[in-house]
Amino acid sequence: EATVMVIENAERFGLSQLHQLRGRVGRGTGHSFCLLMPGNQVSKEGILRLKAMESTQDGFKLSEIDLEIRGPGDLMGIRQSGMPEFRLADLSQDQEIILAARNAAFDLIERDSELSTPENKAVKAFFLPYFNANKKFLGLS
Repeated sequence: EATVMVIENAERFGLSQLHQLRGRVGRGTGHSFCLLMPGNQVSKEGILRLKAMESTQDGFKLSEIDLEIRGPGDLMGIRQSGMPEFRLADLSQDQEIILAARNAAFDLIERDSELSTPENKAVKAFFLPYFNANKKFLGLS
């Protein structure tokens, strides 16, 4: 039945957390408010998060904005945010080409699982050092 929520230092929370908190107020029939109160020193990213919360209540849109602000982290590592070292694609913008590349990779492995044909040896040579460096993460060591 809560109709008002005040979140102090709101810029310190992640977008997912803020979205979840905001969803806890206004579940009854009364008109509700969620006030996001920034602290004294707000980072650029904090301002972007607060503006995102102000602009939409769509959780999917907020997750896209969060990906743009924080970065995807390591796809094959332990960092949960930041920009990846391997920067050929933008995960928030290039989903179609990423899916096409994924499908092409699966097709290639289905046709030549050892990458032993002459045309695939260069692919194997390129990716083998990366694969060997990430065996533990992949659960293969």
